[in-house]
Amino acid sequence: MRVLTLSNLQCNYGKVAAVRSLSLEVHKGELVSLIGANGAGKTTTLRAISGIVRAAGGRIEFEGADITRASPRRVLELGIAHCPEGRRVFPYMSVRENLEMGCFLRSDRASIASDFERIFERFPVLAERREQAAGTLSGGEQQMLAISRALMSRPKLVLFDEPSLGLAPNIVERTFEIIRQIRAEGVTVVMVEQNAAAALELSDRAYVMEQGAVALTGTGESLLHDPHVQRAYLGG
Repeated sequence: MRVLTLSNLQCNYGKVAAVRSLSLEVHKGELVSLIGANGAGKTTTLRAISGIVRAAGGRIEFEGADITRASPRRVLELGIAHCPEGRRVFPYMSVRENLEMGCFLRSDRASIASDFERIFERFPVLAERREQAAGTLSGGEQQMLAISRALMSRPKLVLFDEPSLGLAPNIVERTFEIIRQIRAEGVTVVMVEQNAAAALELSDRAYVMEQGAVALTGTGESLLHDPHVQRAYLGG
């Protein structure tokens, strides 16, 4: 079942085309990665899906509904959460307050309380520092908080933008394991990731983006062994 479909998506920054006639699809329960060089249009694609960037052309569908012109609030209401590049926690708010921001559209208080407990069980360090300002956490702890904030909306689809960026190797491994767990729990994942090898190993399918368009697509396994991908992105 297709959950997300992009058809001939176009996004511009002024007169500069960042995404050109991009078409892709994501099926329910998949983990799909977008890989490519800086400036390939990967982050812009995620921002267009979440409503932060307005598409200049084409169509975005989520669960069969046209969300091309939907606001970020409406996109979140429909079940798409965005975990942005650079973590982007609210630095002067506490860990708990950051998590509350993730569920501000929800009114099911009993379930929210249950989700808080589940988050604190998964990330004990967040439980220990629940009243601490988010800006005082380490980079890895902020990444755990950003992921947790996204999960507090109970999303059907999570967009991860460069989740390993700037993290220590052991934290990178932990972050990818968390994303793997999220997918195993039935949440569909679309991920932009600079570490192409790790992304492909994790992915069911992937799209290679070059100059704002799809250059190659295939399973994560097949792209790991593709000569062009190896030369351009894997150092082969």
